[in-house]
Order: sequence, then C-alpha cells, then structure tokens
Amino acid sequence: MSAIQNILLNAQQAKKSIQATDDKGKAALLHRLADLVASSSEEIIAENQKDVLKLDPNDPKLDRLLLTKERIVSLCNSSKAVAGLPDPTGMLISEKTLENGLNVKKVTVALGVVAVIYESRPNVTLDVAALCIRSGNVALLRGGQDAYNTNLILIKLIRQVLSEATLDPNIVQQLPPEREFIIDILTAEKYIDVIIPRGSNQLIDFVRKNATVPVIETGAGVCHTYVESTALLDDAVAIVVNAKVSRPSVCNSLDTVLVDQAIAARFLELLAPQFEKYEVDVFADDQAYELLSNNGFRRLNKAEEEDFGREFLDLKCSIKVVSDVHEAMEHIRKYSSKHSEAIITENEELGNLFLQQVDAAAVYLNASTRFTDGEVFGLGAEIGISTQKLHARGPFALEKLVTEKWIIKGKGQVR
Repeated sequence: MSAIQNILLNAQQAKKSIQATDDKGKAALLHRLADLVASSSEEIIAENQKDVLKLDPNDPKLDRLLLTKERIVSLCNSSKAVAGLPDPTGMLISEKTLENGLNVKKVTVALGVVAVIYESRPNVTLDVAALCIRSGNVALLRGGQDAYNTNLILIKLIRQVLSEATLDPNIVQQLPPEREFIIDILTAEKYIDVIIPRGSNQLIDFVRKNATVPVIETGAGVCHTYVESTALLDDAVAIVVNAKVSRPSVCNSLDTVLVDQAIAARFLELLAPQFEKYEVDVFADDQAYELLSNNGFRRLNKAEEEDFGREFLDLKCSIKVVSDVHEAMEHIRKYSSKHSEAIITENEELGNLFLQQVDAAAVYLNASTRFTDGEVFGLGAEIGISTQKLHARGPFALEKLVTEKWIIKGKGQVR
C-alpha cells in the first residue's frame, strides 16, 4: 500500500477542492479541457502511435486503442455535452417535516473518490475525468499498459486545466498500471469509495472477487439479435450487419444471430454475401451450417458450445436456427450477459413479449444493439454499460455518479 499511499491521500484531500467548485466552474473546466485537448490533438496522436505500434496489427484491441483526429473531436464534443448537463449533485429527492418538528431532507451528493480500472480504451480516460469533474467526484484512473503513453498525455492535459483553474490537480490522478499494485487498489476501502471495472470478463471477475472496496460492474457484452418469422428481411439484414460490422471491437456489437427456422433459408441467403463482403467468420449450428454451405459461404465453422455466450469483439459471429420466440428467449436467458438484446419482427405481440421478458440492460425492437451508448442516449458520455441491477443499469453516466444523503434539522428535539 505504501507505494500508492500518496496517491490515495492526495485523492482524499482533493475532494474538498472539487466539491467546493460551483456548477458554472465545473462546466467551464470541461469546456476549457475540450479546447485544450482539441489544440493538442497532434501531440496526443503521436503518443497514441507509440502504443499502437506495440500491438499486433491484427489484434482486435487495436481499434479500441486507436485515436484519430475524428475520434479526438468526438471526445471533445462529449466533454462539452457533459458540461451542458445539469449538475447531478445537490438535487432535492424528498423533504418532509415530522410530527416532532424535525425537517428531514434527502439530497444527492457526489460518491467521493471513484477508481476506474479499464483496458485498452484511452477514450475512457477523458470520459471518466469529465463525468467525475462534472459530478464533483475525484477520479483515480488505472488504464492498461496497452494505452500507457496515451493515458499519460491525456491525464497531463486534464491536470493542467485543473491547475490553471487554481484547483487541486489531484482531482484526477493516474494509478500505476503495474499488476503488483492492483490488490492494494482493490483493498483501499479507507480511501476509495467505489471501484468501477471496465473491460473483459476476466478483468471484471478478478475485481469482483478480490475487492473490499464496493464495486459497480460495467459488464462484458454478449449481444443477441433474434430475427423472427415476420421480420422484413432486408431490414433484418441491414440491422444484423450494422450490429456486427460497424465497430466489432466494442461491447454493444452483435455476437449471436438467432433466426426463426421458417425464414432461415431466405434470411441466410441474403445475409451471406454481406458477411462475405465484410469478412465475418461465422460459427454456425448444424442447420445454419448446412444452409450457409448451400449458399457457398466460405468463412464458415461448425459452432461448438463455447461459441454461444462468447463475446467475440472481432469480425466473428455465431448463428443458431430456433423454432420460435420462446426458444430464442430461452437461448438468450442461458447465454446472455444481460447487456443488449434485440428482436426483429412485424408481430407487435411477440415484440412486446420479448421486450417484457428478456432480462437485459437494454432491449431493442427492430433496431441495432449498437445504439447502447451513453452519448447516443443523451447522457453526454459514459463510464461503461452496467449489467448489474444495483445502483446503475445500462449506460453508467453522470446521473449515477451520486449517492444520497439525509439532512435533518431540528430545534433541540431528543428521542
């Protein structure tokens, strides 16, 4: 613990600085940060390239790691969007006066010190910093070794903005990425109020099992799309292709297609050339394998049990033919990570049944799972997609970076 003791102590002290900053001051900080990051884009890209060059060009993590001018512009716009959102702290949840004259209020307050442990996505660094600053929290960021140089420059810029505003720069700090410090971080319950892991199932499981600090999970995404027998097939193909290929390395991308046996032959005939075009490798059950083989689809493998419930994060996908919506929902119940699930159907009754009964943070009717995103949902940015049911579920954004405090005012009452 001694190796990170100063970081933890500084984080506790920094709470006073950010919590004393008013609404306008926090918003102004984020606008200044966006401007500085935009003007420093060439320097950021140069540092990012140092990280990119360390990865195998075929590694699916490369897309998550890469920062371009366009992506930096998007990050800056996200920071400005967060600045424009209402301050989630100090909101009155309830108020009443008891018979004995006590005035009892419940209000929102910042969580305190928020530690986020994540892997090769440097955009998380800026998003989390912006969300924590806007909500009056201190951020401790532990990015992966893959993005070390990129995170270093981003945190340098964040701390520069804080210092220029005469605030404690330790409102945002970088935790050491070396594995030897991870247990110290996970057990620092005297200093850290909550830990949020974002990344692979392996990372999330390790944090959950070893942390004594409270954990809010942002889970892996094993996402399904069920193409029901009444689906408009051209729309269904477009939705499935978008969900799989638009950005396969992210958690809301499609992993498994479930297709009704009544339309499986025609649907897979239409889907095959699109998956060929984008070089999607398919792991198919027996029925889907035969149908795709008949269509001359080449990137075809017979599915094993482990290919269902697998988060591919790559141009890979499993396909299963099912008898009806009930078999589709049962498959999802068994293999889903409860992230994002979709049905494509023109049957309103079956569509509503799916939306009501499928247990996931986000459920879709006739749309791509790729929309599960804090910015898309109007939340400015997100820390991740929470798949648990306590505190936060779905895009974990500004509104959830608070907890509650009871404030009781009396005039000498005793019990």
